[in-house]
Amino acid sequence: MDGQLTKIRKAVPHDAKGIAKVHVDSWKSTYADILPEDYLNNLSYEKREQFWFKAIPNGGVYIAENNKGEIVGFSSGGKERSGEYQGFDGELYAIYILKEYQGLGIGKDLVSPIINALKGMGLNSMLVFVVADNSSRYFYEALGGIKIDTVQVEIAGEKLSELVYGWKDISQLLI
Repeated sequence: MDGQLTKIRKAVPHDAKGIAKVHVDSWKSTYADILPEDYLNNLSYEKREQFWFKAIPNGGVYIAENNKGEIVGFSSGGKERSGEYQGFDGELYAIYILKEYQGLGIGKDLVSPIINALKGMGLNSMLVFVVADNSSRYFYEALGGIKIDTVQVEIAGEKLSELVYGWKDISQLLI
């Protein structure tokens, strides 16, 4: 990884396999001490690939590639999906980066095109949901996200708290 630059670009359906690998591998590293080992071991590259192959044509998916053309991270976003948060019209759905590429600024690089896409849709605010035990919550705080709610979710039979971070004005996001 030493000195390998990353390039951010809009995802195309051909990227689904690489995105699926990052998605599954990131879950395994990020949630190792949060979700049951059996659940994480049974995550499927194939199922994630099918999901992303269908999702990519809808837009709002971006990838980070290293200088070998390998996908090392991705982000997705669009309109806020829950309808529960008045004044927040956009949402960062997902951002995942392989463990060895974290802490290099790629996260901010992957948030930027989401912000631009939201602005292009006429959306000016955004929120993101993050599992409370996931240390990436500090990333959202560093970007100026304000905790606006805590909700309970169930993943793999585990009841978890999810924090909801919001930005009333995405032009003020610290990227």
